[in-house]
Amino acid sequence: MTTTALELRHLETLLALAECGSLSKAAERLCLTQSALSHQLKALETYFGSALVEKSVRPLRFTAIGQRLLELARKVLPEVAEAGRDVARLAEGHGGPLRVAVQCHNCFDWLMPAMDAYRSLWPEVELDIISGFVVDPLPLIERGEAELAVVHDAPPVRPMLAFSPLFRYESVALMSPRHRLATKTFLEAGDFADETLITYPVPDEMLDVMKHCLMPAGVNPRRRTAELTVAILQLVASGRGIAALPSWTVGNYIDRGYVVSRPIGRSGLYCELYAATSRIGAETAYIREFIALTRTQSLTELRGVSAL
Repeated sequence: MTTTALELRHLETLLALAECGSLSKAAERLCLTQSALSHQLKALETYFGSALVEKSVRPLRFTAIGQRLLELARKVLPEVAEAGRDVARLAEGHGGPLRVAVQCHNCFDWLMPAMDAYRSLWPEVELDIISGFVVDPLPLIERGEAELAVVHDAPPVRPMLAFSPLFRYESVALMSPRHRLATKTFLEAGDFADETLITYPVPDEMLDVMKHCLMPAGVNPRRRTAELTVAILQLVASGRGIAALPSWTVGNYIDRGYVVSRPIGRSGLYCELYAATSRIGAETAYIREFIALTRTQSLTELRGVSAL
């Protein structure tokens, strides 16, 4: 690649590097391979005749020249994005409702901060969360009762709907540090058989560990439920049972030694989240930006997630 001018995508790369702190995370956020991002950065450095980042430093640090270009990125990119929103408002009219349905309890851990950030960008959008957890929220979109739904796993074929990838995450087994299973390097389905599984009060098909591990193996452990993640972790820490939750919801508790985590299966249990909209909604500027913002913020801030 021959770089002849500084482009917006180059500024986006520099901003992603600054906010993510590493080439690998920045590449995921930009939907690039790490090799492609490195190649783009090298071409920029060739164009300016100087290194832009100190690659051997962790977290990644900018040189003086890189820092100056980063300042430009932080100034220009928000103005470009705001101009894009203004053009969309003129072309499409003001934003309408954005009613969001969620399929999981712990989605709120990343969804609420994203919604707060979004409100300042599209204050005219009537942003709301549909109360309650719906096993299958897709009919709500098809009936016009919601504009967006957060759903698990590979989406089904639905002619009226469009699916946008959000991120991939690992669901891990959680137990007290003193639990007998804490000596294992990973848990198999049979390890759950004689345990009490502590979960949210939702159907089995909404629980990653049941849907992808225990049900296929014919394992149906005893249950205890709790509404809140912190309540589940308190029961686990007290030795009342074990749980399985996304790794990004429990990092602080693991760091403090409150609970310990183990992979589910030798290779781990990995799951996916998608944003579902109508096909018309997928082309609407204010809905597209909500999806892009939640994806970017999650990949930047959530621990243990990766791009789809």
